[in-house]
Amino acid sequence: MIDVSRVASFTDYFVIATAQSPLQFSALAEYLEKNLKPEGHDLRHAEGTAASGWVLLDFGDLIVHLFTPEQRAFYRLEELWGKNSPVVRFTG
Repeated sequence: MIDVSRVASFTDYFVIATAQSPLQFSALAEYLEKNLKPEGHDLRHAEGTAASGWVLLDFGDLIVHLFTPEQRAFYRLEELWGKNSPVVRFTG
């Protein structure tokens, strides 16, 4: 998770996650949409596909990026946005 609120006007946080399969992409996207809605985070826009290796879920003040391991390594969003913003890493 990256707090981009000080450097971006369009959102407060990026959540960057890795999905290992198209099924996992779908499961994560469905879970997030279902469980963030009661917390006041409605899905505003979705882009990308599991087949492309990248899915973006825009919840307004929270944007979720789901990547395959290869696409995540290629785009390196943590490096790009984390230079001037706090990064919190969760592993499991």
